Amino acid sequence: MTSFEGPLAGVRVLGLTSVVSGPFATQILAQLCADVIKVESPQGDDLRRVGPMRNAGMGSIFLHANGGKMSVALDLKTAEGREDLLAMVAEADVFVSQLR
Repeated sequence: MTSFEGPLAGVRVLGLTSVVSGPFATQILAQLCADVIKVESPQGDDLRRVGPMRNAGMGSIFLHANGGKMSVALDLKTAEGREDLLAMVAEADVFVSQLR
């Protein structure tokens, strides 16, 4: 069996995105084998609660737009959350931000 290493293997992407457009953009990067980390608030991305779902907070659209990613919840309204984000940014190759 051969392992596939995509064009973005080894690239770390930090995604501070929500709803559809930002998560879809970072999903494409994940499909190209980048290591994508999705940053969410402790309440979670609004898209978690949209559409059909088997489990609370796991709407099918959210799962589709965020497949293949790691995730972390940070409260950016606190100094600790902001410090954690800045530490993660320092380790990332790419930072994707999108505003609603």
